[in-house]
Amino acid sequence: MIGIIKVYGGMLLAGLGQTLLLTLLALIIAMVIGMIFGLMNVGHNRVLNLIGTVYVDAVRGVPLIVLAYFVYFGIPAAMQQMGMTNFRLSSLQAGIIALSMNCGAYMAEIIRAGIESVDRGQMEASRSLGLSYGASMALVVVPQAVRTMIPSIINQFIITLKDTSILSVVAFPELTLVGKTVMGNTFKPLQSWAIVGIMYMVVIVTLSKIAKRIERRVNRGR
Repeated sequence: MIGIIKVYGGMLLAGLGQTLLLTLLALIIAMVIGMIFGLMNVGHNRVLNLIGTVYVDAVRGVPLIVLAYFVYFGIPAAMQQMGMTNFRLSSLQAGIIALSMNCGAYMAEIIRAGIESVDRGQMEASRSLGLSYGASMALVVVPQAVRTMIPSIINQFIITLKDTSILSVVAFPELTLVGKTVMGNTFKPLQSWAIVGIMYMVVIVTLSKIAKRIERRVNRGR
């Protein structure tokens, strides 16, 4: 195991860096997607409610690996049929799109639940003071909801980080794909996957501890 770390340690750390980069970019975009569809689901417009519900149910109902294949292979094929013969998606671009769509659907539910956890009297009080619905939501309701959403958002970050391993199927050089390469070069599957597993575990356990600490602080602050 020590020999593998000495020879391939840099490659494995680079793969972990790609995993964290992909996770962070996907989560940022997913936050935007989640906010849009989450607000659709808590609004009073039935058309927007339907759109938000369809998106969340459709994306959560499709396995991430199928979504990744669809984005990486399906979208370029569709664009080429429309005449854009040079259209391509890199593995990073396809990975960000697939993960963002998947994570965004779950973020929408987190945001919806967070907003609905705020007492309705907060909205009524702000409206009675002359604020519009949008201003009341942005200035009063959402800031209070964020406190309850933070632990769930961190947990979703952890889930998304683990989901990046699926994107090895589209040749994105994240940690799992690098692990496959190391195993193929060394013919030592036990040691290779043990190292990869430990690297995932260290990052995920650290994030889990952070999430629990934040959750305790939020609960104490209520």
